[in-house]
Amino acid sequence: MSKGPGLFTDIGKKAKDLLTKDYSSDQKFTVSTYSDAGVALTSTAVKKGGLSTGDILTQYKYKNTVVDVKVDTESNISTTFTINEIVPSTKTIASFKAPDFNSGKLEVQYFHDHATITTAVALNQSPAIDFSATIGTPTIAFGAEGGYDTTSGNFTKYTAGISITKPDQSASIILGDKGDSIRASYVHYMDLLKRSAAVGEITRKFSTNENTFTVGGQYAVDIYTVVKAKLNNHGKLGALLQHEVIPKSVLTISGEVDTKALDKNPRFGVAIALKP
Repeated sequence: MSKGPGLFTDIGKKAKDLLTKDYSSDQKFTVSTYSDAGVALTSTAVKKGGLSTGDILTQYKYKNTVVDVKVDTESNISTTFTINEIVPSTKTIASFKAPDFNSGKLEVQYFHDHATITTAVALNQSPAIDFSATIGTPTIAFGAEGGYDTTSGNFTKYTAGISITKPDQSASIILGDKGDSIRASYVHYMDLLKRSAAVGEITRKFSTNENTFTVGGQYAVDIYTVVKAKLNNHGKLGALLQHEVIPKSVLTISGEVDTKALDKNPRFGVAIALKP
């Protein structure tokens, strides 16, 4: 694939990952195993309140093809085929879920040194169509995405964004919710490996005049331990600790508390991921 501006979904993704990825108030346990034949097996169990759920994901890689099959405790079977380079500089993704076969979806991504285009079509009698385009370079990119419902003939979404990326920082602005919200974010990395960073994000919803400002950060204590924290202007405080217990086996402990309602019980989660 080319080293172009990337997908539209990459705009603002660095800040989003720092503020949301791996944060959890649930108890989660994950075990992954890999074989030399290109087969990966991941089992996940989650306990939320008094409800326990789980799933098993099997992934098989062969040349330019990846097949993912996931089975969950509700008897849903999700299958995804990802094929690179059917046509040069493209990636094709086909997915469906049983027993809901109307959930099928076909997506094609085209990558160029100065542009990226994606089109996704639902595989049913009244397909919804999603599309996006990004132009620019790895340093600066402009993009937009939209969704069209062929049944009603209406646009279900349209979003536009811009991102500026440098080795030690990244900034983005996204106009979303059909023009009803705007989100601006900034990430600054403290080291060359990008393991320590500070992030700030502000979101405004025009219809309600509501502003949300969130600051957070990630700090690498050592090569085995990372801590993360975030706080927004509504008083929601989140914290996370990740420690590599043994090689490629990571213990994650996270929690969230509403500082404006300290009389309520805070929520904490423990996620254990074991990867050989």
